[in-house]
Amino acid sequence: MGSKQNLFLVFLMIVIAATLVQGQGTRVGFYSRSCPRAESIVRSTVQSHFRSNPSVAPALLRLHFDDCFVNGCDASILIDGPNTEKTAPPNLGVRGYEVIDDAKARLEAECPIVVSCADIIALAARDSVVLANAPNWRVPTGRRDGMVSSASDTITLVGFRESVDSQKRKFAAFGLNTQDLVTLVGGHTLGTTACQLFSYRLYNFTTTGNGADQSIHPAFVPQLRALCPQNGEGTRRVELDTGSVNRFDASFFGNLRNGRGILESDQKLWTDASTRTIVQRYLGVRGLRPLNFNVEFGRSIVKMSNIGVKTGSQGEIRRICSAIN
Repeated sequence: MGSKQNLFLVFLMIVIAATLVQGQGTRVGFYSRSCPRAESIVRSTVQSHFRSNPSVAPALLRLHFDDCFVNGCDASILIDGPNTEKTAPPNLGVRGYEVIDDAKARLEAECPIVVSCADIIALAARDSVVLANAPNWRVPTGRRDGMVSSASDTITLVGFRESVDSQKRKFAAFGLNTQDLVTLVGGHTLGTTACQLFSYRLYNFTTTGNGADQSIHPAFVPQLRALCPQNGEGTRRVELDTGSVNRFDASFFGNLRNGRGILESDQKLWTDASTRTIVQRYLGVRGLRPLNFNVEFGRSIVKMSNIGVKTGSQGEIRRICSAIN
């Protein structure tokens, strides 16, 4: 009996420990009692903005990504002020703040100081992408908002010229593997980028051939040059996923295979052997175990959304998302 009792006590301690860990983390339905309409309020706010401007979908997805990769998913990117994350060069093109602010205002009227800005970002990113034909996924909530925002911390964000090895190191630092990297970059199936972030690949990149980056398909170069003339307007926007800018699908990976990746960091996912195999699996290449992009994207973004979350007594619930209480 003694050994059985000991085993039972060990089992009971494991169950209690697991419960405590779960209670301190995020979970689906966190606001089911404290603010039952929280998720529906965020959803309807996103729908309203999406109807007038579908480009809000990739904007909110990027907002979520850039928030999580700097000090964790704590809405620190929303804080106004000098030398904050929002003012850092990598984030100057980030949009969608007004969607978060609108949702927050509605939530404060319904449930004051209950729903965090960090959770609003995670929910809004999901809801906006679903409107662009992505599959739905369940978003764990219970994050609290951070109280620190520094422009210098944005060094952890992936740059548009970054090597695959460097991208992998940055993702690994947050517990994300190579498949997560390829999958989350696949979010570029939506949205646009500015000529100034890739036009250097089109002119005098090499001293041979047409002078363009040789990883770009030769037939695609004139098309890109027409969109981004040398010494032209650097802020002009170009589709990241040619031919499928407003539809969430795996066509982005087909464009990488065909030498039609727009950002250098994106195209390197095909030219690097360690990531090319994963791209091929999304494309259903014979002889490789296929991956379903829609399914895997949901898994990877949930994994990303739990980077460095603040829960319990950590952080705070901001009254307005752009300022610390």
